[in-house]
Amino acid sequence: MPQKLTKEIITAAIAGFEAQKKHIDGQIAELRGQLNGQRTEQTAAPVGPAPKRKISAAARRHMAQGQKRRWEKIKGQPGSPQSLVAPKVAGPKKAAAKKATAKSSAKAA
Repeated sequence: MPQKLTKEIITAAIAGFEAQKKHIDGQIAELRGQLNGQRTEQTAAPVGPAPKRKISAAARRHMAQGQKRRWEKIKGQPGSPQSLVAPKVAGPKKAAAKKATAKSSAKAA
């Protein structure tokens, strides 16, 4: 059974053949340039975004350790576990409890 060619299929085929023709014309021009002793430049392929790098778990661990060492050096407390953790900020409930404890201990003294 013969395939029915629609307008869209024919248009797509024409576009594909024209692209092939353009490619072949470029190759012919390059060969003619070589025959005449002219220097021809290769056309560069379209440059798109680089593919995303995949980093192994071991490399991520190594980078994390290096970052921790850098922060230790910046904070000036090498080797202490507290230098690796950001200081915690007391929440509103804890602050109120601390104030109450401080007042009661001041009264007792």
